[in-house]
Amino acid sequence: MTENPKNIAETLLAELPRLGEVQVISAPSSEAPDAPYIVAVPDGLRTEDLTAKHRAVVEALKPLQRTGKAVLDDLHSLVEWTNRFKGADSALFGQIHPAPKLISVIDYHGFGAPTHDSLDGDPTANYGRHRAIYNFPLSEQWKHWMAIDGKALDKDVFGEFIEANADDFLDPTPALLGRPGDEVQPWEQRMIDIAAKIQGRFGQYAAINLLSRELKIHEVGHIEVKTNRDTGEAQVQFLTEHRSPDGSPLTLPNLFMIAIPVFEEGALYRLAVRFRYRKSGSDVKFIASIYNPDAALRDAAREAMTTAQQATELPLMMGIPEIGAA
Repeated sequence: MTENPKNIAETLLAELPRLGEVQVISAPSSEAPDAPYIVAVPDGLRTEDLTAKHRAVVEALKPLQRTGKAVLDDLHSLVEWTNRFKGADSALFGQIHPAPKLISVIDYHGFGAPTHDSLDGDPTANYGRHRAIYNFPLSEQWKHWMAIDGKALDKDVFGEFIEANADDFLDPTPALLGRPGDEVQPWEQRMIDIAAKIQGRFGQYAAINLLSRELKIHEVGHIEVKTNRDTGEAQVQFLTEHRSPDGSPLTLPNLFMIAIPVFEEGALYRLAVRFRYRKSGSDVKFIASIYNPDAALRDAAREAMTTAQQATELPLMMGIPEIGAA
């Protein structure tokens, strides 16, 4: 008996199961976790990767992961931002050179040793894509003083500078002038030690300002001869001395103090400034050099970073994180 011929619909329904068969050629397993994932599809079928389109549809209204870099303007904002988003794996990274910087990485790698699992991956691994950066802004006062640091300035230029920045000056206490009365404070002892190290003497703002206006210097030269009585050899040396117009030797202060913030809105730091002069023809040039400014910058940055660490209760590591958070 002859079979009844099938119509097109029946033929299609009969062929669909065969056309949809997918054969797995290779796949990762516990015995072979690194095996590639390869499948075979029937001839005549076109394959297409819909991963990107699928993700775009899923993320159309809401992202799957928090990402982005916030650039914050003050330390308080970095603390508030970090406390808003932090988790168990969040961490802070600090940097002092070449420029002070504090980085908050919300999705940092988790604690513990890495796990190598081709099927499930490392459960502690994170991308480090959600972070904030605070670039410590130097204060205007710090910029002004560093702009003249170590430079020989004309008397009038130096005078105008110290008048414009008179609020930065801090007159020495009796202890710094060699007249200790009450208990010497730690910062006073530090200044005393600096003065002893460089054989310095602190001067007041009024004295430095007066010098910049009225200092006149006369050079007095003479020859000094020293003779060795045993050998008869003589050493001849030409000496130059700087004296005031009335002929008395010059005894000028070579240190003064300023109190300025290192960073904007930061605490004031007491800094010793070396004060020197140089005879230049008939004129005098003044040189002001901040004593060890790198130590002040480092201390100010460390103090701010410690404040952020305590306020966020997160670990602080010095350096740049290894995952895209710079």
